[in-house]
Amino acid sequence: MTATAENTPGAEPGGRRDRRKDHSPRKSDRAKAEVRLGWMLAGPAFVVMLAVTAYPIAQAVFDSLWSYRLTAPDERSFIFLDNYLLLFTDPMFWRIFGVTLLITIVTVAVELVLGFGLAIVMHKALKSLRGLLRTSILVPYGIITVVSAFAWYYMFHINSGFVNNWFSWVPGIDSELDWFANFGTAISVIMASEIWKTTPFIALLLLAGLAQVPDELVEAARVDGATRWQQYSRVIIPNMKAAIMVALLFRALDAFRVFDNVFIMTGGDANTEVLALLAYRQSISRLEIGLGSAVSVVLFIAVLLMVFIAIKLFNVDLAAGTDASGGGNKKTGAKKGGGK
Repeated sequence: MTATAENTPGAEPGGRRDRRKDHSPRKSDRAKAEVRLGWMLAGPAFVVMLAVTAYPIAQAVFDSLWSYRLTAPDERSFIFLDNYLLLFTDPMFWRIFGVTLLITIVTVAVELVLGFGLAIVMHKALKSLRGLLRTSILVPYGIITVVSAFAWYYMFHINSGFVNNWFSWVPGIDSELDWFANFGTAISVIMASEIWKTTPFIALLLLAGLAQVPDELVEAARVDGATRWQQYSRVIIPNMKAAIMVALLFRALDAFRVFDNVFIMTGGDANTEVLALLAYRQSISRLEIGLGSAVSVVLFIAVLLMVFIAIKLFNVDLAAGTDASGGGNKKTGAKKGGGK
């Protein structure tokens, strides 16, 4: 009796065999080989980074459990979580935390919008102008942060700055305006300097993601009658999800640890102190190693929480560059961009 497709093991109706069953061992072996190769290539760097970072982190956690002032090492005593309790019950700490969070949210949001605009300009520029355009856009990011902070400080300084004279026609700005004397103007200058310097970095990351969007998807959406806004919102941006995720993470982690601009422009005055500056003052200026280490540990944990929340919200598989649900790069998304 001749076996038919219906009673053949592993076969599907219509004579099609189950390819998943035929190739799963081969795929499994290949996946294992790729994992081994990945660990062989990245393993040495991972070990070095772990050795360099693990000890300082462990030392900071250990020191945060002690009452330890560097000028009085003999008076060192174990107080367990008292340093953290002191921080969390101090209203000043929460005000400083709020300022840090404010700078992070505002700067990252503005930089994502501006960076995406710059990425579009660089992506659509003529080939003969792309190199010059990208180089000129990256100039602010190439400047050392301290140099950039001093430049912005002297631009807005009440005596040496030119901003007050040049923009005296703007309501609220005159030659007597001290930008660093109150919170509103001081924090605005700090955030503006952060945005000016790091927007090119965001633009470069988003440009890489923009280059990965298949032209066929955009063309299909255009043929279906999608408007320019629909092309970006339903086709281009969903296929850039991994690039946006990377840009957001890199910049948010850097913005939350802001230090240079605040230290140089205000020194924490006018209620502009941030967590990194608080850790510096406790550890370096006041030599309170225990309390300063506690601030550093809180800053580190907050950064980890930001990473965890961002990954969960975006639901992106960074290794594959797609939506973790499997719909990030589906070509069916092109028809969703239609205006029908």
